Amino acid sequence: MPHAGLFQYMPLKETQSSNGFQEIDRWDGGVGWIAYPDEAMQRASHAIAVDGDVWVIDPIDAPDLDDLLDEYGEVAGVVVLLGRHMRDAEKIARRHGVPLYLPTWVRRSVTGIPVRRFETSLADTGFRVLKLFDNPAWQEAGLYDESTGTLIVPESIGTVDYFRTERERLGVHPMVRLLPPDELRGLTPERILVGHGAGVFDSAAATLADALDGSRRRYPSLLASTVRRFAPI
Repeated sequence: MPHAGLFQYMPLKETQSSNGFQEIDRWDGGVGWIAYPDEAMQRASHAIAVDGDVWVIDPIDAPDLDDLLDEYGEVAGVVVLLGRHMRDAEKIARRHGVPLYLPTWVRRSVTGIPVRRFETSLADTGFRVLKLFDNPAWQEAGLYDESTGTLIVPESIGTVDYFRTERERLGVHPMVRLLPPDELRGLTPERILVGHGAGVFDSAAATLADALDGSRRRYPSLLASTVRRFAPI
């Protein structure tokens, strides 16, 4: 856990071009990376591989990223799972000459590249779509492949410090702590990939259940730790 006040000296979100990424979450079916390892938000991106096709999820671009993607196959599409996670999705889709994939309820307009909308499944990847939030302020989808045990959630849950209490490995986003999405309950993933922080690769199902079950109860503790974290040293 960072020292109280540390976030005052870390950029919340980098805006300059990345100098190089930090690899996270590597497994047989894909890989993740953080383009700005020193930022407080720890924005994570992922690529999943299915039968030689690579699907790039909520990506932030970085030098030599295409070399990393090439290890898993050819890019088939770029996917955005959260309305405010466009990040560098359009840029990467253009570079690879592939469509941008958006859930039907994510209200974003894109010009100059093909757009494919999906609702219940992501093309022929085996991932079913979880409709987590659909309101004017928050439009979010998750992806879950029961056969491989991979769960991808871009925002509702995360491992970055400001999502978690001191006792949690995985936490519900502070803005939805009181009403975490029911669609995540009852899932039994082997790995959880998140949009902020490194993923969970051991005891993932139990860790997810604990995060959801304790979300409301631990909300006061999270508020208190957030105040300490951002307080002056």
